[in-house]
Amino acid sequence: MKQGKLIIFSAPSGAGKTTIVKHLLSKFDNLSFSISATTRELRGDETNEKDYYFISKEEFLHKVAHQEFVEFEEVYTGTFYGTLRSEIERIWEGGKHVIFDIDVEGGLRLKRKFEDDALAIFVQPPSLEVLKERLAGRGTDSEEKLQERYAKAEKELAYADKFDVILKNFDLETACAEAEQLVGNFLK
Repeated sequence: MKQGKLIIFSAPSGAGKTTIVKHLLSKFDNLSFSISATTRELRGDETNEKDYYFISKEEFLHKVAHQEFVEFEEVYTGTFYGTLRSEIERIWEGGKHVIFDIDVEGGLRLKRKFEDDALAIFVQPPSLEVLKERLAGRGTDSEEKLQERYAKAEKELAYADKFDVILKNFDLETACAEAEQLVGNFLK
């Protein structure tokens, strides 16, 4: 099997990484999105096997025991996320490079595992206050869940300098253009 490259976008929730990744997928036909597995419930208009592989906690832990994940984490208490080895292989077998929209710790694990074949980009929001406004504005989380997300975001912002690149998302159009240039250069 031919191994491709990995492009990792990580950031706290609400920093804009999903929007940037979707932009890049529209610009590069040699990229394919890595669908993560999760034990959380579907939200809004999400679709199984498109946005995530939604699986039970029991099935997730079974896959962990059988070493089917390249990386995984209990992101929030009782809620697991992970990257299936079979997902990366599926994309590479299709002759494409893998792009990730993944939490900060998962992104760093992938970078350590794939080293020079991976570009790890941290998307930095303008401020923690702006991040809080974006998360609250989504209207998808309870107040308790928002507080949990805020605490996690504060912790994640401290990891920015461990990534290959810090992409400042102060203006979405500028951040998307900079991301295009970074990815284009890495894939050359």
